[in-house]
Parts: sequence; C-alpha cells; structure tokens
Amino acid sequence: MAPGGTALVKKDRLAFLDWMRGLAAITMLNGHAFHAFTKPDQREGGLYALTQFIGGEPPAVFLFLVGVTLAFLMHSSERKGMPAGRRVLAGLRRAGYLFGIAFLFRLQLWVFGLPNSPWTDLLRVDVLNCMGFAVAIMSVMALFSTVDRVRLCAVLGTAIAVASPVVSEIDWSFAPLLKSYIVPDHLFFGFFPWAAFVAFGLSAGSLIRLLDAAQLERAVQWGAILGVALIVASEYLSDMPYSIYSKSDYWLNSPWLVFTKLGVALLVLAFAFLWTRHSQNTWSWVRQFGTTSLLVYWVHIELMYGRWLWFWKENLDVNQIVFVSAGFIALMLALSTARLQWKNWRLLGLFVGWYFFMPRRAPEIE
Repeated sequence: MAPGGTALVKKDRLAFLDWMRGLAAITMLNGHAFHAFTKPDQREGGLYALTQFIGGEPPAVFLFLVGVTLAFLMHSSERKGMPAGRRVLAGLRRAGYLFGIAFLFRLQLWVFGLPNSPWTDLLRVDVLNCMGFAVAIMSVMALFSTVDRVRLCAVLGTAIAVASPVVSEIDWSFAPLLKSYIVPDHLFFGFFPWAAFVAFGLSAGSLIRLLDAAQLERAVQWGAILGVALIVASEYLSDMPYSIYSKSDYWLNSPWLVFTKLGVALLVLAFAFLWTRHSQNTWSWVRQFGTTSLLVYWVHIELMYGRWLWFWKENLDVNQIVFVSAGFIALMLALSTARLQWKNWRLLGLFVGWYFFMPRRAPEIE
C-alpha cells in the first residue's frame, strides 16, 4: 500500500463515484430540458441532436454505478462470512428497495397528472424499474467470490449486449408486461440491453474492492485506454456493411451502442477518479449532485414533464433553452444542498435531544 493509501482509498472510492454520478445528473438535466421544451421545428438542429446524443449516456452511467454499489454489498457480505443464501437475499432486498422507489415514483407522477393520466402509466418501465429488475436477476452473482465476479460479470454484460437483437425478434405478445421489462424498446428500459451496464458495473465494483490505492490508479488508467478502444472499435464495427444479425437497430438493440456507452462510462470514471484524486478536499458542486441524484431525478421529471411548466412545453427556441437548462441546474443544485443541510441539522437535533434528555445512570460513589 502506498503511503497514505488507506486514507486515499476511503476518500476516492466514495468521492469519484459520487462525482461520476453527479456529472451524469447534470448531463441528464440538460438533455431533458432540450427534450421537453424545444419547439418541434428546431428539433432537427445540430445542437438539439447533440444534447440528445449526449443525454443518452446518463442512464448507462446510473445503471453502471448501481452495479458497482451492488458489488460492494456482495463483497461486504462475503467478508462478513454470510452464507450464500443470505448474500443472495441481501441483493434481493436491494432490488425490492429499488422496485419500491420505482413504484412510488410512478404513483406520484400518475396522481399529479390526474385526471389526464391513464392507469397504464403506473406500469411504465422506467430506469428505476430496470435497476430493480436487473439487481434481482443478478443477485445470484452473490454465490460467487469477488474474484470470480470480475470475470463472470464482464462476460454476463457482454452476453446481454450481444443477445439484445435476438431478443427483439422473439414474439412476446403472450406477455405484454414482461415484454416491457425484457425486450429492447425506445419507450422503456428493458433488461436487454440496459442490464448489461449493471453487469459491467458489478465487474468493475468487484475489481475496485480487490485493489489497493496504487493498483486502483493503474487500473483506472487502463480502464480509460479500454474505454477509448471500445469506442473506436464499436464505431468501426457498427459501420461495416454486413452483420451476424438478421435485423438490428443501432439506436435500439445494437451491442456496438452498448460498448460505445460503456467506453464513455469508463472514460468518465477515469476522469472522475483523477479529478477527485488530485483536487483539494473541498466542496464540489458536481459531487453534490451525485449525493442526491435520486431526489434531483424525481423532482426534475415532475417539473419538466408534469403540468407545472405547461407554457414552456415544446415552445422555446434553442437559445432560450440554454438559459432554462442553466436555471434548472442551479435550482436542482440549491435543492440538493438544502436537502443535505436539512439532513445535517436533523442529525444534530437528534444528537442534542439524546444528549440532554436521555436518562443517565447516576455516578457510582467510591
């Protein structure tokens, strides 16, 4: 272990993941602002197309990081000596929590949209549903050791990506709800291909837990090189005139798009690690977003796609949306900061209450 390695690992293993998640949240806000408010006649412009192309990366990053944290949970359970069945159960509990959040999210949007929201909106498979379903399926990986998960989950992620065009060709009319959770779709987050990012995150998170500080920095550098290689190779192979698939849509189920997004995620991870590794231990507004990404996601979806800002819906030009996007980012940053401060004050209040009002044992007389 390098000098100061323990402190470095404790700091960076939390900070760079939060920073990565925060950058994804900021990118998501910008992409959704353009998607919700741009006039129809300006949706063919270069800037709009660029925001939507870049805006397709945050879900992949969020799913990847869910896999990373799931790997941490599995590794911790393994080190505690928990039986295999209990380790799998811990993963299923994490999946249940995500499903609960997903259902509450859909329920809130449905209630706030009444009377214009159909009940079928409750069954919509959003990214949170995809997280819960993928974690439930991949909880079985807790049966393996952390070392084995590095290799097995990388293979699993590749298999999910490669199988996605094949799954699209299967007739799922017998189970429409299951189809929404399984099959690639432009409107839903199906297991294929999105769960591939959870599997890749499981592999990366397992590797992180096995490395000391010096090894981790070298691994991140190799990860950046791998990311570049994946992007270049995927873009080259996607342009080839022949394919092993009878039918494949690059923007829907192509494994090359999955590997391109994985390459970008690895580059972002490397940048986030180096940024937090060499920056001063001060407050970071990007990392702030990462610590409350669920709250930011929940509130901004209601504001942008709910009825609150109806007068802006598909009614702004690109120049106006640049300012609207910046305003939303500032607003969500204020919300995130207020949430953290409220939490800190609440904890302080609980401590003060405990200190002054909990009964104490009288001192013993010698």
